[in-house]
Amino acid sequence: MTAMVVGMRGLLLAWMLGGGVVLGTLPEPREWKAPDGTVLKYRWGAPETLEKGKTYPLVLFLHGSGERGSDNIAQIGLGVLPLIEQAKKLNEPFFLIAPQCPAGSWWATIDWKTMRLSAAAKPNPLMDSVLALVESLMKANPVDPQRFYVTGLSMGGFGTWDVLGRAPKRIAAAMPVCGGGDPSLAAKFKDVPIWVFHGETDPIVPVKSARDMIEALEKAGGKPKATIYPETGHDAWDGTYTNPEVIRWLFDQRRK
Repeated sequence: MTAMVVGMRGLLLAWMLGGGVVLGTLPEPREWKAPDGTVLKYRWGAPETLEKGKTYPLVLFLHGSGERGSDNIAQIGLGVLPLIEQAKKLNEPFFLIAPQCPAGSWWATIDWKTMRLSAAAKPNPLMDSVLALVESLMKANPVDPQRFYVTGLSMGGFGTWDVLGRAPKRIAAAMPVCGGGDPSLAAKFKDVPIWVFHGETDPIVPVKSARDMIEALEKAGGKPKATIYPETGHDAWDGTYTNPEVIRWLFDQRRK
């Protein structure tokens, strides 16, 4: 759904050489073994300085299908670095978890005919492992439990909708980008602040996938925000994670 992994490495290198992010601030590569034995490779980012007695927000970032693998770097090639840069400009230190989905796997099961999640109400061992990792790191670090955010693009956009259905009471806000969900589950997370992003001319994940979720949330009583870029294809993330207003909105949300 996104560019090839080699393209991600090139983009990442270009970003670093261009001075977008200081090398020392790149998220740290880590590996974690879930209770069920699943091994997750992920990147961990933390505030440069932790003030005693202060807690910080946590962002879970889910990458697209083109960044799958085991190199533990491709997943930060799109979205993550612009997010870090904008947060720094806004003086908003935060914790970051960016897991890497193994090659051949998906964050969630997708019905390719309808471009919706097809098993969002069924067990998902990979996502359960991701959420177990989140819980473990939240306990081990000064994370503000009222400020846990989820976002992702393409395959990760689908994954964001999947997380919303599995842990709605833990999420302070969510930003699915060019992904689709399961409209039948919208009532479960109607009260979570959600900002949906999609390209009107997306040839990979039709914009209908986003509009179906927006409509379902509104019918359930929710009030989602939505940005449909009129002349954008699948790369809706470019205008999203580089927008300071979007990142400001994300960090302003608090779980009720």
